[in-house]
Amino acid sequence: MAPSAMTRWTTSLSEAQPVPYWLDDPGKPHPEPALTGAETCDLLVVGGGYSGLWTALIAKERDPRREVVLLEGREVGWAASGRNGGFCAASLTHGLANGLTRWPDEIGKLEELGARNLDEIEAAVARYSLDCDFERSGEIDVATEPHQAAELREWHEELRERGLADGIEFLDADAVREEVDSPTFLAGLHDRRGVAMLHPAKLVWGLKRACLRLGVRVYEHTPALALKAYGAGMAVRTPYGSVRARKVALATNIFPNLVKRVRAYTVPVYDYALMTEPLTADQLASVGWKNRQGLGDSANQFHYFRLSADNRVLWGGYDAIYPYGGRVRAEYDDRPETYAKLAGHFFTCFPQLEGVRFTHAWGGAIDTCSRFSAFFGTAHHGKVAYAAGYTGLGVGATRFGADVMLDLLAGERTERTELEMVRKKPLPFPPEPFAWTGIALTKWSLARADAHGGRRNLWLKTMDKLGLGFDS
Repeated sequence: MAPSAMTRWTTSLSEAQPVPYWLDDPGKPHPEPALTGAETCDLLVVGGGYSGLWTALIAKERDPRREVVLLEGREVGWAASGRNGGFCAASLTHGLANGLTRWPDEIGKLEELGARNLDEIEAAVARYSLDCDFERSGEIDVATEPHQAAELREWHEELRERGLADGIEFLDADAVREEVDSPTFLAGLHDRRGVAMLHPAKLVWGLKRACLRLGVRVYEHTPALALKAYGAGMAVRTPYGSVRARKVALATNIFPNLVKRVRAYTVPVYDYALMTEPLTADQLASVGWKNRQGLGDSANQFHYFRLSADNRVLWGGYDAIYPYGGRVRAEYDDRPETYAKLAGHFFTCFPQLEGVRFTHAWGGAIDTCSRFSAFFGTAHHGKVAYAAGYTGLGVGATRFGADVMLDLLAGERTERTELEMVRKKPLPFPPEPFAWTGIALTKWSLARADAHGGRRNLWLKTMDKLGLGFDS
């Protein structure tokens, strides 16, 4: 990168605030008071992101008489649920390719359940008047290298042969640039129905309001410190009190699970994003983007990008940073060297937007697992259920995970609990220094593949055979 280009691109970051755009909103609700004293309930939900809020809400929908308590260590949505790109995908398997590779015999059912889950999210948005800028606008995976264009065409043909291409269209260079104009776009795969765009923080805040209206007792700034059996149920200790519950749903995702044996299955991956100032009418016209789809490129080190309701461009991804030891710390949420890199990539993709400024730059931790999609389980003789490992595609899939946890706690055999995806777990990550070494080698290999026509080296081929990987 030439020094002059670097200076020009980094100038665009001079006024960017190091806070998530979505959470920097005057409509942000005040937190609920912390728990003080002792509580009792039928169901305790630990975690106030999408996973926990959907679990609490659906629990009350299934049985309005059930007493539900939700604990959040800080404020609802402050972590991944308020920091993501706002892509709400139907896929439960971190994309169709990953699902087809891992569960070929179940992929039809998984796709059906995922489509139904997205429809149910849209219905809940309407039913509870969740003001979250929900747009069923779809997504385009774009190719920016010739080998990616060929791979997208081949993949579309495979989907057609398997009967899985309904609503998915291959776009050549002219067709994709008719949708969104970038000189880097060589082809695209357009999923017209399987993805919605939304405002992630407003979805969290709306779910919280819906839970409160249904009678869920929500306590914020109340971390769950310890979990143990207590009589016929469970007890959770908090800084100023405790909760006794018949059943517990753990929805803490990247944060240390209260069931310690679950912790080895996830590692934190730090992902970063930029948000531009609102585009003018002329700037928006220069890009096209009339249909407001979400976009993502097809590289291993990929970018994701979309328009906000006020026509800002969110531009994120590429760097996926694993901190040694798997530590989750606030200082990792800000990474100027990644922001500079992302700004350069943005203006390479959209040179016609030269001069646009970024107003926000932020990061956050994603809970990734070795199969890239959620896993589930129970503990304490079925009195505790958990879900984790969504690997960056949890905006939609967490609602499905909530249903799974409630099915497991009820001891019910359902079409969800019968899935191999639900019954089996991924391989855990090894201890340090092996985890850091393996992840670093995988990242290096993925970058090398991107630079060499997509050719995967022996390490990646071995990982593929073992069903292992690293993603965000």
